[in-house]
Amino acid sequence: MTYADGRYGALDIGTVTCRLLVADVEDGRIIDVDKEYAITDLGVGVDATGRLSEAAIERVLACVDRYLEVLARYDTPEHPVRRLIAMATSASRDAANGPEFAARLAERGITLAVIPGSREAQLTFLGASSDFPGENLLVVDIGGGSTEVVAGRFGEDPVASHSFNIGCRRVTERFFSALPPADGELAAAAAWANEQFAGYFESLPVDFERAERLVAVGGTVTTLVALVHELEPYDSSFVHLRELSMEQISAAIEHMSVLDADGIAALPGVQPKRAGVILAGAVVIRELMRASGYKTLTVSENSLLAGMAATINEVLDGATPTIAWTPTLSTL
Repeated sequence: MTYADGRYGALDIGTVTCRLLVADVEDGRIIDVDKEYAITDLGVGVDATGRLSEAAIERVLACVDRYLEVLARYDTPEHPVRRLIAMATSASRDAANGPEFAARLAERGITLAVIPGSREAQLTFLGASSDFPGENLLVVDIGGGSTEVVAGRFGEDPVASHSFNIGCRRVTERFFSALPPADGELAAAAAWANEQFAGYFESLPVDFERAERLVAVGGTVTTLVALVHELEPYDSSFVHLRELSMEQISAAIEHMSVLDADGIAALPGVQPKRAGVILAGAVVIRELMRASGYKTLTVSENSLLAGMAATINEVLDGATPTIAWTPTLSTL
């Protein structure tokens, strides 16, 4: 893998969150300069209506405008921002007016790539696997509208991957009439998620080599670490590479299952804007663990954004990207 030195921006517009990474590349190392994060809930209502709401689009555009100001601050003569890569995932894939949303971003000079779940999985694996060279990994990303699963080793082609239309926002809107869920709703959500995951893992070839480690990324699992350990304020260095057991996740589900959104938001470690979807997210990751046979997972903060940054570097250095895909880059 080869890299072109310089400063880059990576923008990830997800179903629940909008994230920015500003990173320097020096001698092949990706060095975080700044990370920005906001819960913008682009995917609210998409599962039911098939469209992005105008209010959700405006929230994201306001966030992007703020991120452009952040990039401008870091764009200096000594360290110019060479390029920006911008990607959108599940909500924009599913929405009929996704192209209109992309056009609104183009007015700001941003070329948006609405990537399929399989590409999202590859980028996530590229970013998350970098901490575990030489290990067989199963990397999972629990998003708002989808869950990506990839198996393989860092620096090698994945041996298996799949994108499920299961995420914390989608499960919340499909199964929970309110918080706390009514009788039977939590069990129905768990049974549905388990059925989807179990069918996939049971279909893998008999000679499929089971990964040594389950690595999970995304706001659901980082929030669960913060909740279990009552982190206030949030401590990224504590969360990164922390283990979570199925028992800890089940205990968190039991605790949250009797609380309304305000009660969940009051729990140490839970961001108020994530309170409405963290219960469903916890159910999703627990059922994935059950279906795949893992009792513990390792949480990573290196995910899609890190994979995006690595791909920019490869493209600008003239190399064939590791994931065999060349994105369109924006010059700001």
